[in-house]
Amino acid sequence: MDTDALTHPTDPEVATHALAEAATAAGYAPSIHNTQPWRWRLTADTLELSLVRGRVLTITDPEGRLATLSCGVALHHARVALAAQRWDATVTRMPPGDPDLLARLHVEQRSPVDSASTLHLRSIPLRHTDRRPLAGAPVGPADLAAITTAVQAEGTNLHTLKPDQILELAAAADHAQRSEIGDPAWQAELAYWTGDTAPPGTSVPDTAIPDRATQTTVPGRDFGHHGDLPVSAAHDKAATFVLLYGDTDEPASWLRAGEALSAGWLTATERGVSVLPHSAPIEVIAARQALRAMIASVGHPFLVLHLGTTDPADTAASHTSRLPAEQLIDRA
Repeated sequence: MDTDALTHPTDPEVATHALAEAATAAGYAPSIHNTQPWRWRLTADTLELSLVRGRVLTITDPEGRLATLSCGVALHHARVALAAQRWDATVTRMPPGDPDLLARLHVEQRSPVDSASTLHLRSIPLRHTDRRPLAGAPVGPADLAAITTAVQAEGTNLHTLKPDQILELAAAADHAQRSEIGDPAWQAELAYWTGDTAPPGTSVPDTAIPDRATQTTVPGRDFGHHGDLPVSAAHDKAATFVLLYGDTDEPASWLRAGEALSAGWLTATERGVSVLPHSAPIEVIAARQALRAMIASVGHPFLVLHLGTTDPADTAASHTSRLPAEQLIDRA
């Protein structure tokens, strides 16, 4: 192996190309209502990640908590792509001066082969959100431990809910949904991001929305209408619910939580575990406080995740569309 190639930058154009590839891979990241609220600025050796205020849900997510978390997922996807391309990247989170500038990625030198990142990169386009009931076997202890370890490695925590806590979660989710449905402004915002009026390449399409109410202990998102995704009448009693939480409730922690979500979700994908985020209990203050009580107020909840197993041959769930790279990447 040419060790000199691992410690010194190569042609600057190669580094710029790697950064562009990283920003493109980040475009596969999941986001609240598929809003994709991020934008990249690419220079010769740097990528800057910014929050796009115009794609923040002002009624559902007024503080930008879920939007920033979504950007964190995109950031981790970009980090994975760079590591898989054997680039060592320095990450500066929340640089001073611009509140919308969330992170800066700077490549300086080549790095050894990272097999874990290579596997993650292959999993990025395979990962998707599946809103169907999961009637397979429970998630195994080894798989849950691997997902938890991946999340913790990104500076965030994962708490597995006990049966009595799942019932509390169900009550909190139901309260949150009823509170939001009673708000005409929230209904209008939801309709915009689940209809034909959102920018092409964004929003939740009918192909990703169940064609009937799903049978699950914790109610899923009520989109206000049925979609085209076929679902069975099975009840996913074997589902595992976990709570993603951090030490502080501020933008820096939201961003890290997104990176942790990406790491955990890619690990889950590689292990045949399906992940469905539940954000409604986070969107309503009272429900969020109920979740915090479940972890004895030692942290702040950012997202509930529904984990289950699926048949590897089952490909009925579709991927949602994405904005083209040229609308997400500015080149200096």
